[in-house]
Amino acid sequence: MEKTPATMMKEFVNSQKFESTADVMAAMKEMFGEVLQQVMECELEEKLGYEKSERVSDEGETDLSKNYRNGYSKKTVKTQLGEVDIRVPRDRKGEYEPQIIAKYDRNVDGMEEKIIGLRLRPVATRHRGADQSTVRC
Repeated sequence: MEKTPATMMKEFVNSQKFESTADVMAAMKEMFGEVLQQVMECELEEKLGYEKSERVSDEGETDLSKNYRNGYSKKTVKTQLGEVDIRVPRDRKGEYEPQIIAKYDRNVDGMEEKIIGLRLRPVATRHRGADQSTVRC
């Protein structure tokens, strides 16, 4: 995983006006939730084959093969930073299941180290092999 560029991190820190370590931890908790949310959005994009708000052509597709976004469901996950509320995107056919956090998982301790650095860089999901996956957008 690549590190977040120093200039981007400096801009983020300057924009937050931290006054205590509690402020830093609260920002990290919020950042973790935002990154997790973006990863799930990219996973759903990959599953559906089109971006959010993009219109899908009717040419060559039957009504049975179409699948669309269908809002969100709320989920609270436990992390090393505390509980984080996230919105899990849904599709109409119910075929999408998040890969970053399994459907019934509520405890993601240890995942923070893996994705905190992703907030300031693009993400999407693409599988490279049976046992490897890459997160990019």
